[in-house]
Amino acid sequence: MEKNWYVIHTYSGYENKVKANLERRVESMGMEDKIFRILVPTEEELEIRDGKRKITKKKIYPGYVIVEMILTDDSWYVVRNTPGVTGFVGSGSKPIPLQEKETKLILHQMGIDEPRTKIDFEVGEIIKVIRGPFENFSGLIEEINPEKGKIKVKVSMFGRETPVELDYHQVEKL
Repeated sequence: MEKNWYVIHTYSGYENKVKANLERRVESMGMEDKIFRILVPTEEELEIRDGKRKITKKKIYPGYVIVEMILTDDSWYVVRNTPGVTGFVGSGSKPIPLQEKETKLILHQMGIDEPRTKIDFEVGEIIKVIRGPFENFSGLIEEINPEKGKIKVKVSMFGRETPVELDYHQVEKL
């Protein structure tokens, strides 16, 4: 028998409880040789508000948990009858394993990359620079580059509009 990744559906908001319950059941029922890893697919997101950086975990697929296991009648029973589990994802009563490329994509999303940046700025908005050489200047956002974590701002210096590239954490909303 080979181990595969399976998707189980849970009540929304109960993903972490299901993970903890299932880990306890696996241990208490001696299923460590059939059920290996239980993951709640999450990704880190870098959120910047008022110039403060905060990394938060965001569920990629709310209401779902993925389980690496060897599918047998016993392992199916342990997972299926865990409190909070509504069922396996698949057609009919037989669970369908994730394809290898799907598994790689989910695991890749879960933290091999840099945290994604979530910003609450918009083009055309006026901001204040709070760090760096342009501290205390105000400017108009011209461009936002989420991949690099930078914004292009027009700052008024010596009576002239000057474009300046700044990091998200160097500015805050006015």
